[in-house]
Amino acid sequence: MTDVTDATFATAVVERSKEVPVVLDLWAPWCAPCRTLGPILERVVAETGGRVELAKLNIEDNPAVADALGVRSIPLVYALRDGQVVDQFLGARPEQEVREFVGRLAAVASPADLLVEAGDEASLRQALELEPDHVGAVVALAALLVERGAGEEALALLARIPETPESRRVAATARLGAERSLLTDPGAVERRLDDLLERVKGDDAARREFLDILDSLGPDDPRVGVYRRALTTRLF
Repeated sequence: MTDVTDATFATAVVERSKEVPVVLDLWAPWCAPCRTLGPILERVVAETGGRVELAKLNIEDNPAVADALGVRSIPLVYALRDGQVVDQFLGARPEQEVREFVGRLAAVASPADLLVEAGDEASLRQALELEPDHVGAVVALAALLVERGAGEEALALLARIPETPESRRVAATARLGAERSLLTDPGAVERRLDDLLERVKGDDAARREFLDILDSLGPDDPRVGVYRRALTTRLF
């Protein structure tokens, strides 16, 4: 088990999940269901003998990751593999459900998983023929579609699966369309966010674009937490 922070999240969770599947437990000391779920997660993950690792993040002490992930309720548990969220659940669960959740993550890669690892469009489409709702295949193919300008097809594809932080990022980038080019220019991003911030309270389109830019930047960008807090102040 690893206790992670805002500073270590990218390395200890996202990058580590490219080597071994990671269960991320988002919790806080004041959360009674978290205290119930935590020991169950620790026990079940330990039983995998290292095939899965557990990372725990106290959102009270580390608000930046929680803000970036859009966390609204805890306990919230994510399963990550290859840098992507592949499963999740909210709230305390019975041990049997936790065991099934971890078991799916520890399982040997399926044929669809192997095709997703190949990463090219043909392989991803073949993976979806095998498993139409394969989260990793959907998100990876949607990302490729966004890159070649097929944003509407990407959004239709993402509608197949429950929202995850990564699917939300890809969907946000798809909705930005040509505007996503500004993401590569830090100054342009900040100017656009500052401009939109002046209009978010009474303009739904401005608020949607503001949030899409933040989601597209991803949870590791330090500006995301700053601008999310600025949005909350402006709206309330």
